[in-house]
Amino acid sequence: MDFGRRSPLAARSRCARGLYTAHRPVDHEGMIPAKVAAVLAANGLSAIEFEEGSTPTSPLAAERLGVRVGQIAKSILVKAKDGRLFLIVCPGDLRLSNAKLKGLLGVRTSMATHEETYAATGFRPGGVCPFGIDGIPVYVDRALAQYDTVYPAAGTDGSGVAMSYADLLRITGGTECDAAESAG
Repeated sequence: MDFGRRSPLAARSRCARGLYTAHRPVDHEGMIPAKVAAVLAANGLSAIEFEEGSTPTSPLAAERLGVRVGQIAKSILVKAKDGRLFLIVCPGDLRLSNAKLKGLLGVRTSMATHEETYAATGFRPGGVCPFGIDGIPVYVDRALAQYDTVYPAAGTDGSGVAMSYADLLRITGGTECDAAESAG
C-alpha cells in the first residue's frame, strides 16, 4: 500500500468506519507507515490518528489532542551548508535558533525543503516522525523535558504518539540539546 497518497474518498471512508477518533488508538494498518508501526509496537506505544491533514502544525495538533502547544514535539529536518542533515525535535511553541544550531552543529544550517525532507525521512513535513529514521542524527531540545507527556507525529499529518520525554530520547537515540528559542 502506498502511504504517500490517499484519495479523499479513501480518507472519508476511513472516517465513516470509525477509524479516526480523538484519543482512541487505531490499528497500525491505517495510515501509520509500517516502519513507525514497528517502532510503536516494539515500545508498547499506540498512535493517535485523526483525519488526514488535520494536524500539520503544532497549534492544530495541540487543539486536536487537547494539550498545550509546547507538548507537541515537532520534528524539523535541517540541512547544513556542507550537505549533512540533522533532525531537531523541539516544543511546538518554540522555534529553532540559528545561533544555537550553529553552536551545536558547528556549521550554519537552513530548513530542508519539503522534497528534501520527504526524500531523507520518508515523511512529509507536518508529519515527520522522529523515530524510524536511519542515518540522520537526532537532537531533542531539553525544553520538552518540562512536560510529563509529549506528542511527536507518527509519520502522518493526522497523527501523534503520547510518550514521556525520556522515552522520546531513548527511542530516537537522540542527543539532548538546547536549540530552540521563544517564537515571539
